[in-house]
Amino acid sequence: MVNRFRATTLAFGIASVTFLAGCGDVSPSDSAYRPNDPRYVDETQPDNSVFGSNGLIGLFGGGSKKDAQGAQGIGVNTYLWRASLDTVSFMPLTSADPFGGVIITDWYTPPETPNDRFKLNVYILDRQLRADGIKATVFRQSHAPDGRWVDATVDPKTATDLENAILTRARQLRVNTAQQSS
Repeated sequence: MVNRFRATTLAFGIASVTFLAGCGDVSPSDSAYRPNDPRYVDETQPDNSVFGSNGLIGLFGGGSKKDAQGAQGIGVNTYLWRASLDTVSFMPLTSADPFGGVIITDWYTPPETPNDRFKLNVYILDRQLRADGIKATVFRQSHAPDGRWVDATVDPKTATDLENAILTRARQLRVNTAQQSS
């Protein structure tokens, strides 16, 4: 009876240690965007099959295909996605969804204007690299004399300038990819 109790306790102990060993400490940098991370490069073409166009083989890493944009697997245009992340990289990210094409930043206070802070929402709307495939929204708050942050107006040109900067970077990425593949 004692041997059975010891064996059960030992088995439970080993299972517990194994389980806890899998629970690692996750630091904020683990979830940071890395431009060369293969998780951000996958297929963009829609598939009508539950398992995709490559069937079960695609689930285990085999047989990927590239579309005409040079992008793979995320739900939006890869060049727009990477250009958006590059362009807003100076701001802290709150959320970045490569499948839905949404990037939301946290509030950022530029060193030049400590009484203003900005927040961005970037939406990638298309799988093609097109001017109307990106939409940016800029929010601004000013520091009130009583210490609160209050909403302030933003020049509409600011969002347009941000969209143009993203499109310019996306075109650069596309040209660089085309030059590397030839």
